[in-house]
Parts: sequence; structure tokens; C-alpha cells
Amino acid sequence: MPNHRMRGPMPSVGRVEMKKSLGALIQYCRKYLGIIAAALICAAVSAVLAVIGPDYISQLTEIITEGIDFNGVDIDMDDIKHIAFILIGIYGASMILSYVQSFVMNYVSCNVGRKMRTDISQKINRIPLKYFDSHNYGDTLSCVTNDVDTIAQSLNMSIGALVTAAATIISCTIMMFVTEWRMALTAIAASLVGFIAMGTIMGKSQKYFNSRQMSLAKVNGHVEEYYAGQNIVRAYNSEEKGLKAFQEANEELRKNTFKAEIFSSLMMPLMSFVGNFGYVAVCIVGAALAFNNTINFSVVVAFMIYIRLFTSPLGQIGQGFSGLQSAAAASSRVSKFLSEEELSDESSKKFFLTDVKGDVAFEHINFGYDPDKTIIHDFSAKIKAGQKTAIVGPTGAGKTTIVNLLMRFYELNNGAITVDGTPLSDITRENVHDIFGMVLQDTWLFEGTVRENLTYGKNGISDEKLMDICCQCGLKHFITTLPHGLDTVLNDNVTISAGQKQLLTIARAMAEDAPMLILDEATSSVDTRTEIKIQKAMDAITKGRTSFVIAHRLSTIKNADMILYMRDGDIKESGTHDELIARGGYYAELYNSQFVHA
Repeated sequence: MPNHRMRGPMPSVGRVEMKKSLGALIQYCRKYLGIIAAALICAAVSAVLAVIGPDYISQLTEIITEGIDFNGVDIDMDDIKHIAFILIGIYGASMILSYVQSFVMNYVSCNVGRKMRTDISQKINRIPLKYFDSHNYGDTLSCVTNDVDTIAQSLNMSIGALVTAAATIISCTIMMFVTEWRMALTAIAASLVGFIAMGTIMGKSQKYFNSRQMSLAKVNGHVEEYYAGQNIVRAYNSEEKGLKAFQEANEELRKNTFKAEIFSSLMMPLMSFVGNFGYVAVCIVGAALAFNNTINFSVVVAFMIYIRLFTSPLGQIGQGFSGLQSAAAASSRVSKFLSEEELSDESSKKFFLTDVKGDVAFEHINFGYDPDKTIIHDFSAKIKAGQKTAIVGPTGAGKTTIVNLLMRFYELNNGAITVDGTPLSDITRENVHDIFGMVLQDTWLFEGTVRENLTYGKNGISDEKLMDICCQCGLKHFITTLPHGLDTVLNDNVTISAGQKQLLTIARAMAEDAPMLILDEATSSVDTRTEIKIQKAMDAITKGRTSFVIAHRLSTIKNADMILYMRDGDIKESGTHDELIARGGYYAELYNSQFVHA
């Protein structure tokens, strides 16, 4: 069954954490602060122009009212046309500025999203492999996709909306007091309840936005594991169990999303109520003032528009802060990932290992994936250049761990590994990987041509050499039967068996032509006849090269120059096949157990 390595519950993003997350987001935007400022100025000016409009509408109403008061027809159409053109210019300019702001923020959000994905992708290459031993792949995938998308959408929608709303409220407040201070106080008092309610809702809803992002990552993790491992799920009749686990995660996401959205959706109905309440209050006060001839009817008309302009931004502010809450939760997850411990910096290492002979020494190696649980206790061995060394032993003995340490996938707790007398810790990991060709038990092919898969990380290999390698690995017939030979794209439309995949990865290692080789159960997925062919090819390619072979089928390593029998993280026996059989110890017992029924 797929392995659930879920990340522990992430702490809620409180106000302090929210500020830190938004601060980190601002750092991402610092390159665009200039154009963001310009966009926000456009948004503010657009809002101010929209607020100036009602004053001209008030003048327009007054002209019409005065014309009707005289004889019903004496209306100054020239003044009306003049004001109408001014209004068209004001609202047209407001529209253009609003579009400019939207365009710029969309440009910024897309570029910030791209930068975040790039940083996460580069971060993955700098994170130690031990990170993935305790974190779910789907959780990391959710960070790259959902969290970054949430941040980009919030940047695009929320910031401009908040600035527009703030500018509208401020300018609208000024215009209302300039027009009529008593009605301005009435409008503000009626809207104050909206501000109080909005602040209360925002304070209570943040935890649900955080939980929603976490639940979404959990669902993604489940989908990644169970859908990728469908053959295992079905082989063990675990469809119902997998469906139940998905339903639980999906239900948790539904609940958290519902709670987050129910608070968010309260904003618009609440603001609508506040707006309507403001209408009523303004109409009552305006009617009383007009009845006493304190103000003209045109002032009431202007305030009818002002109250709408004043209250509608409250909804925008609510939606904007909801977006910022989602962005804060997503930014917290992205920041947490980007702040994970990285591999040590090796830029100061100048030594580069070339012309490798292949003398390898393990000197009192001590290691544990968990610092509190040592699995390699005191491993020491010396391998001469050109030797074929087999590492055997029961499951969990530490065989693959030794290879991982040799490749510097993990760092030693104590001890040293040297190649030609040079500690691997003194050279870069890239240099280490250059001197080793590696074939793992788990095959890996990407969607691309056969040629691209075989020459992965290696350039300048001719087709003739590739076909020669394929011939040695027993792949020639497979390649010639493909629709386009080496140019055939390996995807879901091309059926490849597990054995053929493994043959391709072996051919890839042969094409690498590294001075040393590591073969971790390299023939576990091929039949006996093909294994014999591969064994001959391996004998040819390992000739003169230091090679390490991990094998459970001991018949494949009988010709090894040295066999290391490991158990409980230590070497229990070493020697050639004949020497160890004659000794009648652990190796002999393991070897004979494989042929007891032969």
C-alpha cells in the first residue's frame, strides 16, 4: 500500500505569523514595487474620479429642478451638455485607470507566481533527501500548485481592491462633509456597524482559511499516492479502503472550505444591509432637512449616490481581506518550505576529482537516518581499483544505505569515505555523481524519446554507440519494434514492461560511461535468460572499473572479486564466493537457502 508520510498539523497563522507571511510576500514583490505603486495610484485616482461624479450629478439635478420650477420647460441644455461631457470624461478616465491597475497587477501576480514556482523547484534540488523521508510528495506538489495559485490570485484581486476601496471611502467621506456635514455624519454612523462586524468576522475566520490550505494539501497527497499506486491498490483489493480515506480527507476539506467561505460570504449580505440601512437613514435625515429648507433636493440625490459609493467598498474590503487571509495561509506554507534546511554550501570547494582509478575506502562509518537511531555502526572496508564488490545480506542490513552514503545522498554521522585517498566530503556532490554510474531497483523514465532517456545527463553520444549499448543489454529487438526507433516518445501510449524499463535504465548507466558503477538489484525485474545477457554485458562494462553490486540473487555475484556480507549495519564476513562457501558461515547459509529446492 502507498506509504502515508503526512506532514504534522501546521500551526494556525495568527496575526504575528500573518504579518511575517505577508512580509515575505512583499519581499517577493520588491522587484515590482515601482509599478505596483503606479498601479495603486491609478486605482486610487480612479476611485477619486468615481466619487467626484455625484457632485456633478447634483449640479445636473439642480439645473433640471430649477428649469422645472420656472415653467416646466425652461432647462439650460447647454449647461446640461457641458456637465454631461465632464461626467463622460470623468467616468471614462476612471475606467481606463482601473483597467491599467488591473493589467499591471495581473502582470505582477503572474511573474511573482512564476518566481515562486522557480524558487520552489530550485529549493527541491537543494533539500536533503531525508526531507522526503518524512514529508508527503503530494504536500510538496500542493505547495507548488495550489498555494502559489492562491497567492497569485490574491495579489491580482485583493491588493487593488483594497486600495480602491480605501481611496473611495476617504474621498467619499471628504465629499460628503464638503456637501453636507449632518448627512455625512448620518451616513458614517449608519455604516459604522459594518466596520465593526467586518473586523469581528475577519478575526474569527483566519483559522479556517489555514485549515482549508492544509486540508487541500492532504487531499492532494492522497490523490498522488493512491492514484500513482493503482496497481498495488487493486492487487490488494484496497479500493474501498482508499476510497474511505479519500472521503475522509475530502470531507475534512469540505468542512474547512465551508467554514472559511461561510464567513467570507457573510461580507456581501452584511454590506448590502448596511448600504440599505444607510439609504434609509440618509433619506430620513435628508427629507427632514429639505422640509425645513436647509438643503436642496439635489443634495439628497447626491447623497443617495454617496451612500452607495461609501458602503460598497466595505464589501470589497471584506473580500480583499479574505483574499489576503488565504494568501497569508498559502504564503506561510510556501515560506515554511523555502526555509527548510538545505544541503551544505559547497561553493568553496575547489578540488575536482578526475582520472579516477577507483580505490575506495570506508573508514569507521557511523550513520542513522534518524540521529537517535544508528543503523550503520562501525563499517570499514577497502576496495581496490577495478574490483567488483558485492554487498549482500538480509533485508534491512544496510546494503542500500551504504550506497546512499557512497553517493552522498546522505551525510555521515562519523567516519569517512575516500576515493583514491580523497575524502568524498572534500569534493562537491556533483563531482561525486559524475564519477559514479548508478542503476536502482526502482526504475525511472520520463516522458521523452528513447534517445533522451538513454542520454539523460550526457551529451554527444552517437546513435551507433547507443544501439551498440542496447544490443549488449538485449534491447535491440525492443528498439527496432518501436514505431520510430530511438525517436519514439515514451508515454502512456507506449506499452513497456517492468523488465524493459529496467533494461533501459541499465543502458542509461552504460551510456554514462562513469569510472565507477553502482548496481542496486539491477536485474530484479528481468527473466533469467535476459539476466544472463545483462550479466555478460555487465561483466564487460565493469571490467577495469570499480563496481558495487547489491543483489539478492546470489548466483549473479559469484564472480565478484569481493563479497561483503552485512547484518545489523556491520560487516560480518568478507571474501570471495569460494572462500565464504568454504567457511560455512552466514553467506554460505544464505546462498544454500536459495538452492535448497533446486
